[in-house]
Amino acid sequence: MEEIIVYGGVFAFCALIFGGYLWVQSRKGKKVQAKIEQAKIDGVHEPVSLYPFIDPNACIGSGACVTACPEKDILGIVNGRAQLVNASSCIGHGACFHACPVEAISLKIGTEKRGVELPHVSQSFETNVKGIFIAGELGGMGLIKNSVEQGKQATEFIAKSIQTNHGAEYDLIIIGAGPAGISASLQAKQMNLKALTLEQDSLGGTVFNFPRAKVVMTSAMDLPGHGKVKLSETSKSELLTLWHTVLEKNQVSIIENTKVEAIQKDGHNFRIVTNNGESYSTHRVLLAIGRRGSPRKLQVEGEGLEKVAYRLLEPELIQQKDILVVGGGDSAIESALLLAEQNRVILSYRSASFNRLKPKNLTNIQRAIERKILRVEFESVVKSIQNQEVILDKNGVEESIANDQVFIFAGGELPTQFLKNTGIEITKRFGHVMKSHT
Repeated sequence: MEEIIVYGGVFAFCALIFGGYLWVQSRKGKKVQAKIEQAKIDGVHEPVSLYPFIDPNACIGSGACVTACPEKDILGIVNGRAQLVNASSCIGHGACFHACPVEAISLKIGTEKRGVELPHVSQSFETNVKGIFIAGELGGMGLIKNSVEQGKQATEFIAKSIQTNHGAEYDLIIIGAGPAGISASLQAKQMNLKALTLEQDSLGGTVFNFPRAKVVMTSAMDLPGHGKVKLSETSKSELLTLWHTVLEKNQVSIIENTKVEAIQKDGHNFRIVTNNGESYSTHRVLLAIGRRGSPRKLQVEGEGLEKVAYRLLEPELIQQKDILVVGGGDSAIESALLLAEQNRVILSYRSASFNRLKPKNLTNIQRAIERKILRVEFESVVKSIQNQEVILDKNGVEESIANDQVFIFAGGELPTQFLKNTGIEITKRFGHVMKSHT
């Protein structure tokens, strides 16, 4: 009898602990499910770029992926399985991919309903056009760490493919000086390749165009010619300073403000034609450009005026101005909020409400609207831009507003035509696996 009481007590105690654990997990799961339902309502549940895909048959619900994600609220646990929550806020860190103890996560781009156009690239990063390679965001890997790795790896493959006495001026021309392009440039220097890097804008590529206050999230990366860089949070300016320092230390120069207009086949080499009329001969080409290419324009009267810009570089230097910000994405919201601190800002957005914003940005803009820090005009479009005013059309009613500067954040135009003119094949991929443990 004594044994029955002892064993019964132990069993009851274990059952209590286990029951308590299940109760807690159930409550957490219900909270996560509520967040998923809210994310669907807010239009932020569908992924827009690289994202984790969880195999429900392999997932054990350890929560390691949830803890590892630096963005928070991207993943959650429901019924003992990891699920996507605010998927559109995922920027493809890949931390969850490495954290999962049972390798239940792969990284995908595109969903069953929404395809993403991607160029054909082999495991050695070479396109269907022999001699032209792609690394970084254009190939689907937009995260800084992943892009840095790909830039290095692609250059290693390129070095192995270079023929002796090829007759071109350069062994390799790298197009784009973002994370992948910088890494490739440094790796080319390490491998004694005669290389040249061209950037249509400024060093840093997409990172350079972030608003100054934007925080770039990344993890440890191996930068050629420098070594391990351990970063969890860093500002854009700090990251750009690091790149400048490493490039200078390795005596690598980047030719900025030079847009490549065409890549022409020249026997077994290529001729690179730029917007300033210059051309270069190269044996191999690495495309390390972003997916957005050139900024999308509104195509309205006055858009060519000097007061119109497509990026915000020094918000702290702009004061007491009448400013119009066009767009409803994260970049537009962040820029509008930065400018509103010292200026009179109007935000024009063509839709009836914000969607696919990062939760923090959505909270900040809603708070700013309530406090009347800035004015937001939903369902409005720019009709024309004048020297001292802008004409807005809101549901067919035109309004003239005083204006000193216009910042347009209407996204970017994919360099699809440029790639097709080069001969690179592009296919719309649905749920395409970019990285897996197999």
